Amino acid sequence: MALQAEESKMDAEIDFLLDTVVTSNCVFVRNGSEYKAEAARDHLKMKRKRGKRYFDNAEEFIEKIASQSSWSGKSYMIQCGDEPRQTANAWFTALLKKYRARP
Repeated sequence: MALQAEESKMDAEIDFLLDTVVTSNCVFVRNGSEYKAEAARDHLKMKRKRGKRYFDNAEEFIEKIASQSSWSGKSYMIQCGDEPRQTANAWFTALLKKYRARP
């Protein structure tokens, strides 16, 4: 029962991260190419499905799935408006922290 609750919590957190990708209006850079938020979300959903065995919580999802290309090893980058470009790891980690701080 506790394991199911943890998995449900993890799924809710990852769903939030992926849903926020679409509404972010940010540009995602993967292997040197820019992608709109919806394409980035779809790519991360595919990686999530294929890579379930590599993560047990939202932090591991960010680190092992959503932060870099498994093909090239290059970090994913995110550009939101006029803000400086940042790594996907930093962006998702900050987003997860805000999600968890909600009442």
